[in-house]
Amino acid sequence: MSKKLFYLLGIVVTIILGTILYLKFCCSCCVPTKTTDNTTNIVKTPERNQTPFFLDGSGINYQCNDNFNFLQNNSALLEPISDSISIGVEALKDVLLENPNQKITITGYAMSNEENATKFENLGLARANDVKTFFVSKGLAESQFDTKGELVDSWQILGDTLSGPVKFIFSTSAASNSTDLDLLRDKINKSPLVLYFNTNQSNNKLSTLENQKINDIISYTKQVPDARVLIVGHSDNVGNRDANTVLAQKRADFTKDYLIKNGIEASRIETQSQGPDAPAADNNTAAGMAKNRRTVITIK
Repeated sequence: MSKKLFYLLGIVVTIILGTILYLKFCCSCCVPTKTTDNTTNIVKTPERNQTPFFLDGSGINYQCNDNFNFLQNNSALLEPISDSISIGVEALKDVLLENPNQKITITGYAMSNEENATKFENLGLARANDVKTFFVSKGLAESQFDTKGELVDSWQILGDTLSGPVKFIFSTSAASNSTDLDLLRDKINKSPLVLYFNTNQSNNKLSTLENQKINDIISYTKQVPDARVLIVGHSDNVGNRDANTVLAQKRADFTKDYLIKNGIEASRIETQSQGPDAPAADNNTAAGMAKNRRTVITIK
């Protein structure tokens, strides 16, 4: 064998041995390691400070992917509110009417670097109160909600929008005693629910405040089994007195139907018509006549 051939053969053997030694000793770091307990190691991504729309309390367990959202440095709910949230709110309304001692604390969140231009001590509290206002506008009882606000270092942001910076905690208040119920009855009767109607009409769209007063009446009647509701219909003095008396009765009947739909038994509601005989204002002015076309709802 020539020296040249022997030299080339030595180079080939060296390359082969080098490759074998490299694979054996240097590439073991490239082989995935196995844990002795057969578990899978998962690298966790940092948790995002986001709260889903989640209602979990006595009689309700509702969750959806949508939530109440807010622009940065702003306390007003972004609208429109999604249908999935609206469904949850309606379900919550039914639960709260059936459970007048149920309380919910709404916690609103804001980042510590957001500007607070509201009257509240922090932007989180302002957001919680705007959510509460939304609930009340949908007919839920204001008295069943508390609010609080918290500042955090960061939150999930999509563009310039904070995603879902609110959560809801359910609790049950102590059973109302007779003093609380007396105070609620006095509140209802001292500032009674008064519904106003257009000329010759006996239907009406209720405002947020009117809905709140109806919820107080419903809450009282649910806690006092022998309570009775009195609805008195009134009219202005334009036209025939007998016709006005009939119209005032129709207004009282409309109001009764609304209360029945909200859970008050028909047998616990009494209606009367005083027609034009008990004006609340001067019938000589348009403004006065508008105040006289009304129904007044109290507890007997």
